[in-house]
Amino acid sequence: MEQRKYKTKAEVLARGQEAVGKTLVEIDKTGRIATGKGAIGTVVEESWFGYKPNSNPAPDFEEAGVELKVTPYRQTPRGIQAKERLVCDMLNYDEEYYKTFETSAFWVKCACMLLMSYEHRDGVPKVNFTIDKAVLFQFPDEDLEVIRNDWKILMDKIKAGQAHLISEGDTMYLAACPKGRNSQDTRSQPFSPIPAMKRAYSLKSSYMTQILRRYIFGDEPCEKIIKDPALLHSNTFEERFEEMLHPYIGKSRTELKAQFGITSIAKNINEILVAAMLGLKGRLASTDEFQKASIVPKTITIGPGNTIKESMSFPAMDFCKMVNEKWEESDLYNCLAPTKFLFIVFKREDDGEYYFRSIKFWNIPAEDLEEVHRVWQRAVDILREGVHIWKDSRGRNCNNLPKASESNVAHVRPHGVNSMDTAPLPTGGEMTKQCFWLNSTYVAEQIKEV
Repeated sequence: MEQRKYKTKAEVLARGQEAVGKTLVEIDKTGRIATGKGAIGTVVEESWFGYKPNSNPAPDFEEAGVELKVTPYRQTPRGIQAKERLVCDMLNYDEEYYKTFETSAFWVKCACMLLMSYEHRDGVPKVNFTIDKAVLFQFPDEDLEVIRNDWKILMDKIKAGQAHLISEGDTMYLAACPKGRNSQDTRSQPFSPIPAMKRAYSLKSSYMTQILRRYIFGDEPCEKIIKDPALLHSNTFEERFEEMLHPYIGKSRTELKAQFGITSIAKNINEILVAAMLGLKGRLASTDEFQKASIVPKTITIGPGNTIKESMSFPAMDFCKMVNEKWEESDLYNCLAPTKFLFIVFKREDDGEYYFRSIKFWNIPAEDLEEVHRVWQRAVDILREGVHIWKDSRGRNCNNLPKASESNVAHVRPHGVNSMDTAPLPTGGEMTKQCFWLNSTYVAEQIKEV
């Protein structure tokens, strides 16, 4: 197809919408679809819009000021889910830190995007995927304030010589995702001699899920915690959140339940109380901001001596799947690295009552994530070699997967309902379901200042 110029946003949108209903085999004129990962976006660029992919820092349709992004999603029991993060542009540590947000590579490239979506279906050849929507997307005001702050967080780390400590969980919507072959694929940074992993600006998959649901498929908006975007001009989302909860610190659970007329004895009562403090009608985890940022609420109960009993668990391991994963694409990495947690801290005092003490937004530091990587790799190696299983003197099942005594951050232990709740092993046979846990001592260390 000949190179074609698109001078207005309307022209770009009209051409994009002409592709709706067409399969990729109908669009592909060059055979590019067979070339592998990333091929779908390239097919649409070359065969439908008539331009060759390039590394130009300007938007794809420069005169129109529009960047093309072709984004996949899955249909799940929980609704539409983005299949992956949306990668925007490389993060150049040497050049970005002295720019403004408006002149950053991210904003220059992605201030306005033509989002073309298709459903990814496992087992279906890519050529049969169908473009089903094409919309022009510009960031709503409330999201833009959060994204501005995300960008500032990344730039502050670069200026502090900490580009090597950047993690996707540092930010809410706009992240810096790994872009090299692995964690050893690095580049220099301007304020430290320590090499930093290659990274790219990206919109988190959790954010893209909400964009797909709200702006492409027209779902009803989720309840918002911050109702007025102007409140985020001078304070971050986290600061406003803490400010809203401050009047309730020190109150007992009994007082709070009486104040809000709550009679529930549900296991997540502390999360229910925080939602009431914020004036929410629904669940905290279902709010717009928590959904977009992939924020996970976790209640932590402090006991005598400021100790906590609970380790923090992650979903049950798929043993057979794990042995074929790369760390940066593994289930554990995707559960932990991009996620921001909200620790809701209650303390049990001598009177037997539980008192609301604090909250803390937390994401795992880069160096601790690397320790989890080490534990994960050891678990993978053991699964590949064959897990050793035996019974101790009390008849309990034991195995040689990583224990809490072997790492100050993470370990593996059972997650099944009972010893009969098993999963298949890659070397044959089955064993009780297991999962990764963050050690209780490690979690206590993360909240000691609060």
